[in-house]
Amino acid sequence: MANQPIFILPEGTERYSKRDALRMNITAAKVLAGIVRTTLGPKGMDKMLTSSLGDVTVTNDGATIMREMEINQPAARMLVETAKKQEDIVGDGTTSVVVIAGELLSKAEELLDDGIATSIVVKGYRNATKKAVELLKEIAIDADDEETLKKVAVTAMSGKGSDYAKEHLADLVVEAALRIKEDGKSDIDNINIQRVSGDSVEDSFLAEGIILDKSPVSKNMPRDVRDAKIAIMKYPIELKNTNTDTKIDITSPDQFEAFLKQEEDMIKELVNKVIDSGVNVLFCQKGIDDMAEHYLKKAGIMAFKRVKKSDMERIEKATGAKLVTDIDDLSEDKLGKAGHVYLDKIFDHELTLIEECDNPKASSIILRGSTRYVTEQIARALDDALGVVAATIEEGKVLIGGGACEIDLVKQLREYGETVSGREQLAILKYAEALEVIPRTLIENAGLDTINLIADLKAAHEDNPFIGINVFEGKVVDMKEAGVIEPLRVKIQALQSAGEASEMILRIDDMIAARNALNSTGPDESGNDASGMPPMPGAGGMGGMPPMM
Repeated sequence: MANQPIFILPEGTERYSKRDALRMNITAAKVLAGIVRTTLGPKGMDKMLTSSLGDVTVTNDGATIMREMEINQPAARMLVETAKKQEDIVGDGTTSVVVIAGELLSKAEELLDDGIATSIVVKGYRNATKKAVELLKEIAIDADDEETLKKVAVTAMSGKGSDYAKEHLADLVVEAALRIKEDGKSDIDNINIQRVSGDSVEDSFLAEGIILDKSPVSKNMPRDVRDAKIAIMKYPIELKNTNTDTKIDITSPDQFEAFLKQEEDMIKELVNKVIDSGVNVLFCQKGIDDMAEHYLKKAGIMAFKRVKKSDMERIEKATGAKLVTDIDDLSEDKLGKAGHVYLDKIFDHELTLIEECDNPKASSIILRGSTRYVTEQIARALDDALGVVAATIEEGKVLIGGGACEIDLVKQLREYGETVSGREQLAILKYAEALEVIPRTLIENAGLDTINLIADLKAAHEDNPFIGINVFEGKVVDMKEAGVIEPLRVKIQALQSAGEASEMILRIDDMIAARNALNSTGPDESGNDASGMPPMPGAGGMGGMPPMM
């Protein structure tokens, strides 16, 4: 019994240890980076994603690609979450985060193969990230004018299906962001992008107020209201269902009639409270009873039900209305104002417009396009542009794009690495080398000569730090003059997120999971599991232990 194996993990558990676990995670990150890498830059390609229900998505937006993909591998999922967080915080740079993280891990693998300890690599990467952020802040330039904001928006939308109309769309984005600017910030949640298929992208426009994809609860209600007094309610104008089982005994027609009369009186009482407040346009987040609809229509009130929470917040920002959660609190001082609320038909889409508001802090962009797929793709480009413009308004600093700031970082990080002693220097130099992946990818995706252009770029940077790659002309040019500009915040967030993600993955030296977590459907014909990774040698089902006979 001395050699009897001891099992501490349940049957079916997979375990990958030390170098096997690290290699598996790094390979998964590199595979994911390789998938999205071809979408980077103005010449990036698109991906077509088809869901299990047959829905088709065509996009080159990194966040959308990773969100739609069903990724099982845990380390790859960590990168996906990092990209989502980048999208949530700054609105753009999701592809760059994954590409940089994948390249950092690839360079780390080279160091590990040379015998450098993981802790040394992690420390070097951490210091290099900190230094890179300091350097970016030093080379950033001020941006406080409308023209710079437009250049930022154009750069963000380049290569995202909107190139032929990006100048017009950039004007809409900047105007919308400046319109809602408050205390030096622009909350892009207060900008609604309403997609309407039909006509061309050039027909897109910025509405004068709020636009809702909603119609009144009755076609017989007013469709055009001037001098609107607006109420927004989170209270149903209908009878509430009882929480417990109830039983009503009705033994005569008179009793039934009295019961219906009582219900009608209760509904009428609710409607009267609305009428007494002076409302002529009502937006309700909850339901409106058919009988209540009748009385509201009779009173000449334009009413909407089941209005989305996000729309309610925009109406509140635009009109000054206060959200009412109890109908007894509805009064004239809680009402918002708008000069004109009316229904309009754009192509075959009926929309409600709220216009002529005093100092509105919310806005809507009507996005046109020939098909649903076109409007969806361009809406994602607009989202990115809004995010970077908002970040620029708040930060007030920008960087020169086209690979210019990355090459500048490479040069200065190498100089910094030479001042660091010990093996940590090697990690810092590899970090600097990894940042070259951005200009290299821009060149590769444009089908240009990578070796010569990178050499020309490095040589030109000795005299001018604003030199970058013009992928349309296939040569190095002054990107500041070309108007290729990126927000400082987006680049800093991308470097910090990529550095943290790669550090997290490098620190994992053991993976223990139930079999279905890593191999839910079993190996395929090629021997790979559902995560897309080949099974690791020596990783038995019992934590690497031989099976019990």
